[in-house]
Amino acid sequence: MYLPTGRVLAFAHRGGADHPEIEGLENTLAAFRHAADLGYDYLETDVVATSDGVLLAFHDDVLDRVSDGSGSIHGLSLAEVRRSRIAGREEIPAFTDLLDAFPDACFNVDIKSEAAVELLAELIAERGIADRVLVGSFSVRRTRRFRRLTAGRVATAAHPLEVLAFRLAPTAAVARLLGGRSCAALQIPVARGPLRVLTPGLLRRAHAAGVQVHVWTVDEPEEMHALLDLGIDGIFTDRTDVLKDVLVARGQWWTRRRGNR
Repeated sequence: MYLPTGRVLAFAHRGGADHPEIEGLENTLAAFRHAADLGYDYLETDVVATSDGVLLAFHDDVLDRVSDGSGSIHGLSLAEVRRSRIAGREEIPAFTDLLDAFPDACFNVDIKSEAAVELLAELIAERGIADRVLVGSFSVRRTRRFRRLTAGRVATAAHPLEVLAFRLAPTAAVARLLGGRSCAALQIPVARGPLRVLTPGLLRRAHAAGVQVHVWTVDEPEEMHALLDLGIDGIFTDRTDVLKDVLVARGQWWTRRRGNR
């Protein structure tokens, strides 16, 4: 993925899931279209695989939370999934639907199922879109497998052990030696339980190693300002309106295709 330095990347998390105009429509074409209309061209989504090997832009293992359907995704075909609707009206999109609908956008992709690993690697190669994606997973195994399949041709986010290395190591060089050689970005929360994940030291070590730091999921303007003052490289948000307003006010709103606007 194109990750410019000196710019703050604004990521529409699941399309901006909590924007008042699209609340309840996470990971739908309507949500991503809304974000794109606001000027977002870094779109965050998740991928899971259906029983017939189709990648869906969908967060959960099951349909129940956000749609009127039920059942486990991996046990359902695309046709069966497509009978369900999000918020009673929106179809669950395949990941290819997003690629086709937003040909100029970059996608931050979170792999949510084992079956999705190889399918995503194959799709990226088939479509020739390595420069449009940054891939991550909370699973160390999935991350490592994806990296093996793509042989370093696709940018990836750090898995949890690599994040821990940057959090605890005394220097960037040590963090790299402890396993942080393959990641383009740390994508982290400010804190995880009692542990403060984002610290000035972690940020300093990551930047010294040429690794960006993106923070999720931030919806309050005060926290956005504090993170930007600290010098982070990107913010994931469900409130795309709030983050854009903050960045515009700071003179830091920028999109990949259009520059400042």
